[in-house]
Amino acid sequence: MAYITLLSDFGLQDTSVAIAKGILMQQVPSATIIDITHEVQPFNKRQAAYLLSAAYRNFPEGTIHLAIIDIFSTKNPLLVLSACAGQYFMGTDNGLIPTALGDEQMESWQCLQLGKPQSFHDWLRQAGEIIDKLQTSTPQVLGFPPINLQHTAEKKGSEGGIIDCDVIHIDTFGNVVLNCNRKHIAEASASGGQFSLRFIQYEEIKEISANYTDVREGFKLCRFNSNGYLEISINNGNAANLFGLKVGSKHNNVQITFR
Repeated sequence: MAYITLLSDFGLQDTSVAIAKGILMQQVPSATIIDITHEVQPFNKRQAAYLLSAAYRNFPEGTIHLAIIDIFSTKNPLLVLSACAGQYFMGTDNGLIPTALGDEQMESWQCLQLGKPQSFHDWLRQAGEIIDKLQTSTPQVLGFPPINLQHTAEKKGSEGGIIDCDVIHIDTFGNVVLNCNRKHIAEASASGGQFSLRFIQYEEIKEISANYTDVREGFKLCRFNSNGYLEISINNGNAANLFGLKVGSKHNNVQITFR
């Protein structure tokens, strides 16, 4: 049985998700299809990469993760396949998959290139055909040529004990996830100094908490979430709403310093 996860920015207001599942079910009738989420901010590959990175480690070997994000960013979209940690990742060559996998060892192949006037339905249909073949074969046997996927550089300075951060995700509880993980903090703090997280203009947090209850109810804190990323939170509150923090906003002004 194939396990297929879906990640997209389709939202849930129309039939796009149902169409995607219907096409895949026709091509891989035995598949179990699991939604990661379809609420990615439109075209936000960095948020999509974070969510894929957070999810894929919890699935069994052989799972195929299909990322349907910004497929038509080029005139003739590619369908690419990557293998990592016993799982497969499918999408287009837009930097999402390498960003999600980070430093993990991966192999990648080009499966096809769409011509005109093909649609995302055609892309999905052919993705389904390939997924079906992968149940009994390998990318090498199928003759897919290797490809070096493009990487999206993370524009986040960490020189001199300073990290400029962006908001990459906000969860249901209003916890604000930053593009800063344990590794970034360890590197920036190597020279010593007092931790300080500043955001908006005047808000400041001076330590990293282990749990929400390390501060009183209604007070702000920052902590590493279960995916190892730093988040700004309120104990029993909504940090995003309280501080007006938004995904991708240029007015968040989030900076971490060690001085």
